[in-house]
Parts: sequence; C-alpha cells; structure tokens
Amino acid sequence: MSGFGDEYVEPAETIHEEEPRYYSANRVYTYSDYLQLPAEECYYYEILDGTLIKEPAPTKLHQRVSRRLQRILEDYFWQRDPQAEIFNSPIDLVLSETNVIQPDLVYAPEDSDDICEHGITVIPQLIVEVISPSTERKDRFKKLGIYSRAGVSHYWIVDPKQQTLKSFRLVKPGEYVLYRSAEGDEVFTHPDFPGLAIHLDVLWRKGRL
Repeated sequence: MSGFGDEYVEPAETIHEEEPRYYSANRVYTYSDYLQLPAEECYYYEILDGTLIKEPAPTKLHQRVSRRLQRILEDYFWQRDPQAEIFNSPIDLVLSETNVIQPDLVYAPEDSDDICEHGITVIPQLIVEVISPSTERKDRFKKLGIYSRAGVSHYWIVDPKQQTLKSFRLVKPGEYVLYRSAEGDEVFTHPDFPGLAIHLDVLWRKGRL
C-alpha cells in the first residue's frame, strides 16, 4: 500500500542483511584495539565483553524507526532537561575497556560531564536498541546483560518487524525486569518518564508524519 497513513511493510528483499562477524581469536579486544580499527564504509564495529563484532549497516526500516523515535525523545527531553542530548549511532559508548558499543539511541542527561570528542564514557540513564534480523540475539541477550551489569537504568528494545517496544528497568545491579511494553498501534507510556506518550503507529508508518 502506498496511501498516506497506511501501514507499511518493508518488502522482504530490502531487509536481507549480512550476518555480523565475530572475532575472538583467543584474545580479548579492548578500547585501545578499537581505536586502531580501520573505517569501513557500510560497516561498524563493537566490542562486547572482549569480542570484536563487525556489523553491516542497518536497513532503511531500522533507520526510519530509529530516526522517528529520536525526534520524539528529543522533543520530550527538551522540555524537561534542556541541556540533555539524545545521541544516535554512530556514537562510541565506552562502558569499560572491553565493552565499546554503538547503541542506536542514548539519553545523556544534563549533568553528564563525561561526553568527549570520541564518545560517551558516563553510564547513560536510557539506551534504546532498534533490532534488525542480524542483531536480534545480540540486542535481546548480550547487550541486555552488559547494560544491566553496567548500571544503565532503562533499556528499551524496539522491534520494527513485530512492531513492539519493550522497556526494561534496572532493579538491582545486573538484573533487569520487563517493566512496560506496547505493540502495534498502542501508545507507550512509562511512569519514570511522566508526560511521555509514544504513539507506536508513528514509528512504523512510511512517509510524512
């Protein structure tokens, strides 16, 4: 369908993704190694618990959803934390020497002094990952564990294919609970973010808002 406001389903042939490549080679990669990696068009790197991952560029559907959610969050935090910023990938989030990550969206609060030229070294309050077919397992399991151990208060996983948004909240170091979720054309709200209302159909829709 191509009419304005119609639900859009990305054609199957355009969401085919190259599988990520994992490099361990009996060694632990660090941030110092990361800084030496060559820039490659259409790829980006992450280090997760010492394992180097070379990831293909995200799909159009992924980028559309991420961009729209970024706009919503920017408008929301502009009213409540004017000095805060919402960063989108590519941005280096350095959680430790062996965890250097490229989250899709990061909320950096007003008092986050550790935002330097090369990336973010403070623990964010909110991270959002928009999953793609090739990143689903990494985002749902590996990154969830890393973010919880690092002390990230809120982790949201957005699935454009299933049209879901699931929010996890840190209850104690290393442990998230599924706190709020929404799907389809529902409106996502969260008690820790008063006044925030995300109409999910806006995320999935193609074309003008």
